[in-house]
Amino acid sequence: MKKGIAVAGNMIVDMLYPTNGLPRPGELVTITGDVSRSTGGCLCNDIIDLAALDPALPLVALGRVGDDEAGDFVLDKLRARLNIDLSQVKRGGTTSFTLVMADEISKQRSFYQCRGANADFCEGDIDWDALNAELLHIGYILLLDALDAPDEVYGTKMARLLHSAKQRGIRTSIDVVSEAGERFQRIVVPALKYTDYCVINELEAQATTGVQLVDASGALLRKNLPEALKRMKALGVSTWAVIHSPEGGFGLDEGDSYVEIEGLKLPRGYIKGSVGAGDAFCSGVLYAAWRGMGLAQAIELGTAAAACSLSQPGATEGMRTYEEAMALYRQLIQN
Repeated sequence: MKKGIAVAGNMIVDMLYPTNGLPRPGELVTITGDVSRSTGGCLCNDIIDLAALDPALPLVALGRVGDDEAGDFVLDKLRARLNIDLSQVKRGGTTSFTLVMADEISKQRSFYQCRGANADFCEGDIDWDALNAELLHIGYILLLDALDAPDEVYGTKMARLLHSAKQRGIRTSIDVVSEAGERFQRIVVPALKYTDYCVINELEAQATTGVQLVDASGALLRKNLPEALKRMKALGVSTWAVIHSPEGGFGLDEGDSYVEIEGLKLPRGYIKGSVGAGDAFCSGVLYAAWRGMGLAQAIELGTAAAACSLSQPGATEGMRTYEEAMALYRQLIQN
């Protein structure tokens, strides 16, 4: 059987609160509708999206959930996809959860995160000998406490894990959480040395590389994107360095050729939620890499996958098969 993709890292329950704004300190906003619950985090979002893109793709989950009802909820959601192997998921403690405040006006979100069982996920949880995968995707760096910890040889435990994967002939991919703070240089950079595919957004790329990509008004500084991508490669990314934003997808391929794919102009009212769009984009790129496509095709598929995600409020409910996603992309690009 052809080896598939292993997805490792955060397994989270997202509690989604629709609001009529995002408050500044001391302000009050109104929760405007029903609170909904869904799976979230890098592992759950990416592996469900990949399973939807290709129901025959072999997938392995590597992570931790609590020994509680929320953990049952996460695993039940993943079991609904028959091509996801859950045999290496560990249980114990409390399942991680995130309170997601989703502004229905601006479509922006704020997050309040409880680490829970995710904090203990480490390389020792992985049975390398039993892992049937040719590509390992892991995230989110900065949200996995045990793996974000220092390592005297590799810089971080995450970097050590990625090195272990590459020593076994497994290609590696990482994702990063968007957070406020100064930890990127210390925690993200060591992992890049052992990364084949890095797919992150413009804010994460700016914090990682030190190259300014967003101005004071929040506008994307397109002219600086090639420099940021070159910096990602210089820090160690071996194959594809990719930055995604609402304006488009941008990358350097294995030969350092620059690729730029414009974002889609979506019809008014199309966007129902953006909570999983970044993970959807990443899943599209990963699937293209697994299939041996070029970077331009990968970014097109990532853009298509993100558009699918944006069509529904939850993180993964909008995902479609590869063929359906690309049909949607062709339809939207003609608008």
